[in-house]
Amino acid sequence: MGLRKNLEERYSPVLFLSALGNGGLAVSFYVYLHFMVKHLTQTVQSGGESAVVRIPMATFGAIKPVLLGDNLIVSILTALALVGILVFAARHYFFLYWNLRELARFRKTESYQKLLKSNREISLAAIPLTLAMSINVFFVLAGVFVPGLWNFVEYLFPFALLGFLAVGIYALQIFVTFMTRILTTGDFEGAENNSLSQMIAVFAFAMVGVGFAAPGAMSTNLVTSTMGIIGATFFLSATVLIGLQSLFIGFRDMMDHGIDTENTPTLWILIPIMTLIGIAVVRIDHGLHMNLKVHTQPGELFVIMFILLSVQILFAAMGWQVMRQVNYFKRYLSGPERSPTSYALICPGVAFFVFGMFVLHMGMVRVGVLPKFEIVYFVLLAGLVAIQIQTIITMFRLDRKLLQEERKPVPAVSLAA
Repeated sequence: MGLRKNLEERYSPVLFLSALGNGGLAVSFYVYLHFMVKHLTQTVQSGGESAVVRIPMATFGAIKPVLLGDNLIVSILTALALVGILVFAARHYFFLYWNLRELARFRKTESYQKLLKSNREISLAAIPLTLAMSINVFFVLAGVFVPGLWNFVEYLFPFALLGFLAVGIYALQIFVTFMTRILTTGDFEGAENNSLSQMIAVFAFAMVGVGFAAPGAMSTNLVTSTMGIIGATFFLSATVLIGLQSLFIGFRDMMDHGIDTENTPTLWILIPIMTLIGIAVVRIDHGLHMNLKVHTQPGELFVIMFILLSVQILFAAMGWQVMRQVNYFKRYLSGPERSPTSYALICPGVAFFVFGMFVLHMGMVRVGVLPKFEIVYFVLLAGLVAIQIQTIITMFRLDRKLLQEERKPVPAVSLAA
């Protein structure tokens, strides 16, 4: 894929969302395998006793028999999920490399210095947000395609914790630097804050939090699991506290000045944030259950999930209506106007699909409300698949419009003798 090069003054850190969206789509294809492939088990030693527990990921050993099984349709669907993971993971790392290269050039420009003195400085949080996704995508690739990974995965979890710690510190540094500047100088333009764009830092904290929660849930080592849960709790606390503050300020400025049309997709930023909070809560619950013997009932998670889903639906409906009212889709998606913020349309679609799968399986199926693999189940699943497909279509459309190199017109060839 040929992408534009040397954007320099024209570059925006918001374009990291192009890599983030592809990483999210890679994870979305893994989610099919996570919930539809029977997980393997492992024997765990605890307190001098051994116990057989379910491996918390759909690993290579569990996927291979399904892929090579007798059911042709299931094998084809499994292969499609694997291809989806590979394609969008490759695109994620390609777009990540492109953004890092363009960012290095952008930092040498006057536009970058101006950004550091404006409200848009917080857009730099898109960088740690995307880097945290890169770690998640790596673990999905390793779990799905590396045979016998779970035999030595405990050695990898400490490196994952260190990786998320480094990314989390980077995200905190960006946020604290930004807040220190505006609190000490009062240099914050409320008239230019009429959107939820400031919540990109909250999004980053939530992504780091859910990353910490993975070793917290999956590790059978008490210290590793506890460190993961502590890290997740810290960044989820930051997500909630700073999220409420940013939400209040953003809506106050939107009500005073009207929403910034170019940034209306930020109304949907609560959708991926709620998804990350929900997954983190599920992971923390699992880690507490396995390693600290703190047990909750399925019905409790069911209620939490539907609270978060309700917030997602509320903001999805409100954002959709506002974007229709300002003709955002006709202007910035299919029309002539261009904005890097358009990539903010991708994460909500991915997030709603992923959390929908969690609600469907760990909410409704787990509590016995909905039998698995029956008609109603497939009807609900089809609705989620439709959202995923529409998100992919939108992603490719934005790539063509915003990032792909423009083809030079081919000179007409005279056919005259």
